Amino acid sequence: MSITALHRVLVLAFLSIWLLPAQQSPEDPLVRLLVSKGVLTESEVQSLTSSANSGNQRLALAELLLHKGLLSQAEYDSLAAASAPAKEPVLVASTSMETVAKAIPPLPARQNPPASAAVATNVAPTFIPASTPLRVLPVDPIKRESIIPDVRLGSGARLKIYGFLKASAIQDSSSPRGDDMPLPGFLGDTGPDLSPEFHVKARSARIGIQLEGLDPSPDWTITGRMEADWEGNFSRADNRNISTIRSSMLSLRLAYLRLDHKLSDKTNAFLVAGQDWTPFGSSTLPNTVETTGLALGFGTLYERLPQFRVGLTHELGGSRHWKFTPEFAMVMPAFGNDPTDVGNQLGYGERQGADSDRPEVQGRAVLQWQLDTAPGVAPAQLIVSGTQGERRATVLAAAVPAAFKSAFPNGASVYSNRYGYSLEFQLPTRFFTLQGKFFNGKDLRFYFVGELYSNFNDTAGLTGNTTVASVDGSSNVIFGMRNGVAAIAPQRGIRTEGGFGELGIPLSRIFHANPSGRNAGWTANFHASLDDAFARDTRRLGSARGRSDWEFANMMYKMNNFITFMLEESYYHTRAADNSNLDFGGLPLLRGIPSRSWHDTRTELSMQFSF
Repeated sequence: MSITALHRVLVLAFLSIWLLPAQQSPEDPLVRLLVSKGVLTESEVQSLTSSANSGNQRLALAELLLHKGLLSQAEYDSLAAASAPAKEPVLVASTSMETVAKAIPPLPARQNPPASAAVATNVAPTFIPASTPLRVLPVDPIKRESIIPDVRLGSGARLKIYGFLKASAIQDSSSPRGDDMPLPGFLGDTGPDLSPEFHVKARSARIGIQLEGLDPSPDWTITGRMEADWEGNFSRADNRNISTIRSSMLSLRLAYLRLDHKLSDKTNAFLVAGQDWTPFGSSTLPNTVETTGLALGFGTLYERLPQFRVGLTHELGGSRHWKFTPEFAMVMPAFGNDPTDVGNQLGYGERQGADSDRPEVQGRAVLQWQLDTAPGVAPAQLIVSGTQGERRATVLAAAVPAAFKSAFPNGASVYSNRYGYSLEFQLPTRFFTLQGKFFNGKDLRFYFVGELYSNFNDTAGLTGNTTVASVDGSSNVIFGMRNGVAAIAPQRGIRTEGGFGELGIPLSRIFHANPSGRNAGWTANFHASLDDAFARDTRRLGSARGRSDWEFANMMYKMNNFITFMLEESYYHTRAADNSNLDFGGLPLLRGIPSRSWHDTRTELSMQFSF
């Protein structure tokens, strides 16, 4: 609907309300016209009916239009003042439409605020928000009609488009693999020097769609989200080979639907189905500039997975607005081992988790409350989460070594399990925001920790060992003899623990900047994290990496609602698992020399346009 047409409809609506007696029902043809134009819903018409019975009909429609972003706060205030009982104008049937139209300010052009922002108004801000944690899993139930749509489909679905464009210039003191994102050290030698590199990239760009469909019952909220970015692989095609470096692929991040149901005034239930952030470990994330990979192998711990998740949010009340949310999820069992046959990986991704024939189970519990009651401060959270899953590596009968065929005539399988738990906290205040995470578990490669290791074959007590690739080519299975009996070496997950702490400081708020001025958007973040794989496990694997840590400090300047400038200085460090060049195969090479540690000093400058 165009602004001119919508203005005309609103003028008619206000004229009809002013001319109607206070007790008349808003079931007027003009109200029905607003419904047909998509301006009002049936539930909103019912709310207008209640307003009419209480004598507040004149302001009810204005409040709805203010909530929808079709009126500014100033326009609403002027209409409220004009309709006050002491100053209420007396209109007669002969009043012209032009006279009424002149009394109503013209509607401004509609803006598209960011997905996380409130409806924009013409009222100047009175405070600068505190530093807010990055939360990808909500605790508060999704509110009905909370999306201000950019597009309305014929089915009645409402769509909101959001995302960002981001350009980054990056210099690494050591990047031996050639990636434009940091990875742990000792993934290979560096050559004659530390392999410094410089990159400029735009593939962090992201786009998403929020969806909402209205159920006839006001107790149900139906929403969804689809999100993708260009952080996928680079093209390999004749028309792209020369330009591979700037031709990254669009890849799926999120794709889920969500149902929220109001059980009572204090309790809401929800169901999430599709690909979303995992309940295990994803509640607390660093406020970093570099989002490609998000510090793989440096202690961040997060993931997105296909899942079915259910939960409750219960308001406990009190002056601090206490809330409690338990969640349970059935997720796709995934372990992240890469098949050696690229064709298999392109065809089905991976299969050892699915071959276990059981889902991975996860859960989290969140306690939320208002730690600091100052305006613009987000609630605090304490989070506990956990996961448990299983994998199976299979060897076909044809691949069983000849010496073991009599013992395994139909092939063989070996199982291993995963577990993990995390403890997380987010404590926002008006002066600073402190957040952190601790995790522990085994076989957590898929969650980007454990130095990106998965499991190892425990050959203790086996003799005459023979190694065979699993059916998917993503791991090895070892056959041997134990006490004269044919056996398979058990596979055991690499154990790990770690976490991070982060301090966010709202610089502009601390230094009392003008909330309406250009200096209102300065923030800083300081971060330290650790990923510590158990050395006795990594040595059994015969590998080099033992633990990695990551520290950064960044400065962010939000110039307006759209543009943000960011500068980050970071330090990535990996230490070897071996104590000397005589242990378990020796120290890894760095510049061709056995070394105990590797580091990368990284500078990243970014500019981001959010919409």
